[in-house]
Amino acid sequence: MRAYIRPLIIFLCTSIPLASWCHTVSLPHDTATEKATDTPSDIAAMTSRLKEFTTGKDARIGIAVIINGRDTVSVNGHRDFPMLSVYKFPQAIAVADYCVRHGISSADTVAVGHEEILADTWSPMRDRYGIRDLRLPLSELLAYSLQQSDNNACDILFRLIGGPQAADSLMNTLGFDDIVMASTEEEMHGDTYLCYQNRSTPLAMARLFDRLYRQGMRSESAMHETIATMMIQCATGLNRLPAPMAGTNAMIGHKTGTGARNSQGRIIGINDAGYVFLPDGRNGYSIAVFIADSAYDMAATEQLIAEISTIVFNILNQRDSL
Repeated sequence: MRAYIRPLIIFLCTSIPLASWCHTVSLPHDTATEKATDTPSDIAAMTSRLKEFTTGKDARIGIAVIINGRDTVSVNGHRDFPMLSVYKFPQAIAVADYCVRHGISSADTVAVGHEEILADTWSPMRDRYGIRDLRLPLSELLAYSLQQSDNNACDILFRLIGGPQAADSLMNTLGFDDIVMASTEEEMHGDTYLCYQNRSTPLAMARLFDRLYRQGMRSESAMHETIATMMIQCATGLNRLPAPMAGTNAMIGHKTGTGARNSQGRIIGINDAGYVFLPDGRNGYSIAVFIADSAYDMAATEQLIAEISTIVFNILNQRDSL
C-alpha cells in the first residue's frame, strides 16, 4: 500500500484559468434569512410518504432533508452508512481549508508522479493524460474529483492535505463528528470492507451541504466558492437526486457515491447528497439519500434515490409556488 509521503510541490501559476469545464455559474445568494413557507403539514406529509416508500425495501435506506435550515425530515437519518465517493465533498472542504491556511490558490499547480496515477481504478484524468509525471492546476484536480468522481485525483488531493485523517480532523473541528474519513480510494479498492469505515449519517451530510450553500461557508474563500460551483456542474448521478428537476429552474449542487458488491452479493452503497435551490431562488433544502447493502441492481437502486428525491421535490416545489 503506498504511503502518502511524496513531497508536496506546488508551483505558483496565478495566470492559469480554471479547467475549461468549470464555467461560471451564478448561484443564489446565501438563504439563511429567507422566507419561511414550510408548514407542519408539509413536514408530516413528507415524513409519512418517505417512511411508507422505504418500508419493505431489500436495502438499508437513510434519508435526511433540511428545509431552509429549520425543519428536518429524517428516515434512519442518524444511522451510519458508507459514504463511498460522497466523501470527496468533505475532502474538498478540507482541501479548501488547507489552501486558505497555506496561501494556495485554485490556479496553483500540483506535481503528480506517474506512480500516483493508478491503472485499475475509475479515472477520467488518467484516460486524458495517461500514466506519466505531470503538473495540474489544483482546480483541475478538484474538478476531476468532484464532477467526475476521479479516484486518482481524490488520492492526490489526500496526499496534498495529509491523508484522510487530516480531513477527518477538520470534520471534527467543524462539529461533524458523524462524518468519518479513514481510508483512501486506493485502500478501499484493495479491501472493500474499508468502504464501511468511511461513513456518515445522512443527517450529518445534509448538515454539511446546508453549511456550504445556505449558511455561508462558500463565501469563506474563493476556493470554497469554486467547490460550490463545481458541484452544481456535477456530471455523475443525473438520474438520482436531480431526476425530478429536469425541465424546471431548480438547481442542485451534489456529490454521488457508488460501490461494488460485497461478499454477500449486495451493493455496498449507492448514494447522492446535495443542496437544492428551488425555482424561486429564495428557498432550498439539503438532502442526503444513502442506500447500503442493496439487493437490487444499480439501475433499480438509483431509481429508489430518484423516487425519494421526487417525493421531496414535489412537496416543496408545489408549496414554494403557492
